[in-house]
Amino acid sequence: MQLESRIRRMEAVRPHPLAQLLESPAPVGVLLNGAAQRLQFRAGEVVFQQSESCRGLYLVVSGRLLRAAKWGETVVTLAPTHAGELLELAAVLSGGTHNFTLTAQTAASVLLLPADALSRAFQSFPPLRMRLLEELAREVSRAYFNCFLCRPLRLRRVRLAA
Repeated sequence: MQLESRIRRMEAVRPHPLAQLLESPAPVGVLLNGAAQRLQFRAGEVVFQQSESCRGLYLVVSGRLLRAAKWGETVVTLAPTHAGELLELAAVLSGGTHNFTLTAQTAASVLLLPADALSRAFQSFPPLRMRLLEELAREVSRAYFNCFLCRPLRLRRVRLAA
């Protein structure tokens, strides 16, 4: 029963297809398509640095990219990226800074949807922002759930009566 419950929870927070997230009226689609930039990176090249101003929403097209976050003297390596993954939803939706440094481990290609184009799209079609906020909530839920699944089980010792 517990496995079925976990499967249902994971299914509820699975990522939605990009086409569904960005579905919008034709003029908004034209705006985003026209503003999109394909960026290429060589292995070892930094895509963006933690704490820099966020340039926009990144879609991994190909290659392997590694996320690393620094807190004080500690550097934490986060999960690698996969093709089709959206990066920096929180930063772009808040108009903030990057939460981690992204570095290409192999030759990689990303599609950048610039923040200013996204902002204009949000003004023209507010449901687009809400869809991306919902995807961010699913992303946070997936991360929380994965941490829950990976934590070690604590077994209790039970003393049996003799």
